[in-house]
Amino acid sequence: MAQSQGWVKRSFKAFCKGFFVAVPVAVTFLDRVACVARVEGASMQPSLNPGGSQSSDVVLLNHWKVRNFEVQRGDIVSLVSPKNPEQKIIKRVIALEGDIVRDGKLQRI
Repeated sequence: MAQSQGWVKRSFKAFCKGFFVAVPVAVTFLDRVACVARVEGASMQPSLNPGGSQSSDVVLLNHWKVRNFEVQRGDIVSLVSPKNPEQKIIKRVIALEGDIVRDGKLQRI
């Protein structure tokens, strides 16, 4: 009986050590490097959700690239909605700083 209690205590102690190391590492990774998100809706078709409104795609959001301002034309980015701060939206970058957009099209100068 004493041996089984010792095994339980050692197992619990090992679990706690692993848990308290893994959770901060995972949270930091998801906050700073990358995370997984589900995309719903038809606004990004055919790139995302080609099956229509009944389907949803899963994407990997790369926080590192955006953090270093390495966004290029054609990239798909996720941001907080200006209309509803509780909601995230996904859009394709069509222009960069200094570019002119008229009627939804990039004007080359």
